[in-house]
Amino acid sequence: MTLPDRSFAAFLFDMDGTLVNSMAVVDRVWRAWAARHGIAADPLMAALHGVRAIETIRRFAPAGVDAEAETEALTRAEIDDVDGLAEIGGAAAFLARLPADRWALVTSAPRALALRRLEAAGVALPGVVITAEDVAHGKPAPDCFLAAAERLGVAIGDCLVWEDSPAGLAAADAAGAAAIVITETHHRALDTSHPMRADYRGLDVETDAQGWLRLVAR
Repeated sequence: MTLPDRSFAAFLFDMDGTLVNSMAVVDRVWRAWAARHGIAADPLMAALHGVRAIETIRRFAPAGVDAEAETEALTRAEIDDVDGLAEIGGAAAFLARLPADRWALVTSAPRALALRRLEAAGVALPGVVITAEDVAHGKPAPDCFLAAAERLGVAIGDCLVWEDSPAGLAAADAAGAAAIVITETHHRALDTSHPMRADYRGLDVETDAQGWLRLVAR
């Protein structure tokens, strides 16, 4: 698909699957959690991407499980496991070309986990970071993207969201933002009308007199 034919006031990036390839870690930690609770792993794995951990645990855990305690323990396991973490192709170099005040991280991960994964993958940390703790309703609700746009001082309709999951794209659509899909970690085609890119290689950005951003292919 072609790149968006317009300029944007800011870019809003999801983390897992969009800036950081954490699929191996997520698979190990969540499958181990499912096994401990006697939960079928495949339906769980198909549903968790882009969604806050506590919401996934509430949906799949057996009755009587303390969802908050389980989320804390699972998050700690994810923080401790960085084996195989890597940037999505070209992500760090692409972010380095963006003005610092024109992009934000918007992730369903807790803040401590987000910081750990970005550091392990060698991906820069922006000034505006919206994490699981910052919103009452996680993706697919639009709250996180609306909060990021507000923190950046721009209109959400002037933002381009970078996502990889159906939940994240639904949140972007609900917020009223444009979106582009990063597909490096996808195993099957995503049914979406949004433009798609495998990764950030071959992408550059031009900045106009107002500081707005426009994607260009190199």
